[in-house]
Parts: sequence; C-alpha cells; structure tokens
Amino acid sequence: MKYVIGNDHGGLDLVEVVKDELEKLGNEVDHVGAYEDKSVDYSDFAQKACEKVISCEADFAILICGTGIGMSIAANKIKGIRAAAVSEPFSARMSRAHNNANVLCIGARVIGSEIARMLVDEFVSTDFEGGRHQNRVNKLMDLEKNS
Repeated sequence: MKYVIGNDHGGLDLVEVVKDELEKLGNEVDHVGAYEDKSVDYSDFAQKACEKVISCEADFAILICGTGIGMSIAANKIKGIRAAAVSEPFSARMSRAHNNANVLCIGARVIGSEIARMLVDEFVSTDFEGGRHQNRVNKLMDLEKNS
C-alpha cells in the first residue's frame, strides 16, 4: 500500500515515527508536510495529502497536527475523505473496520511515539468489514451529495 503523511508544525515530532512504522510494515510512504517548526496552516497540508488519496496517488493518508482535530476537520471537508481523529488503538481499528476511514489523524501533543506506532499498526492491519457497515458508509457518502 502507499501512504501519504501530511503534517503541520505541531505534528513534526511524530513524522519520522509514523514514516518508520509504515515502512516497517512494508508500505511505501510519501511526505507532503512541513519540515520545520515554523508555524503553518494545517488545512494546507490536509488538502495536499487528501488530494493524493482522492486521485489514487496514495491509498491512505495519515495527518498529524497538535491534536489531530484540526486535520480531521479539514480533511473531512474534502469530498471522498473519511478522516478519523484518534488517540487510542481501539478507535484506530474501528475507524477502518466500521467506517472505512481512508485518513487517520493523530495529535503529536496528545500521544507519544509508542501510541503513534500502535495507532498506525491498527489502522494499517485492519480491513473494512463491509456488510452492515457498508450501508452506513454509503449514507455518509450520500451526505456529501446532498449538502
């Protein structure tokens, strides 16, 4: 699989951790985020990363900011994106299994390196279950069409 990482200055500390974990799991990784701690706008990097998912240049994105919340709000404004801001492994797993999330958002100021690795592992190793959840995801996607 191919992943794209997007981050702002607040997420800089976890980029290499996430990148290393993704590569350890056999994934290809692209990085479109900030490279220094100078203040930048998270929405710019959420857009860059999510556009790669929408255009099929990447299968999934992982977005990192201070809390993960700003990135998830920005990402969910983009048609076709289902982004989940999570800070513990169960939610990372369920975001894929039940919601077919294509973007994982994490906060470098609320989780450490080890939790970040766990979140990435759960997200990467979990497939969408489909079944009864497919109808729910279809309804989510319909919300985009009707708004």
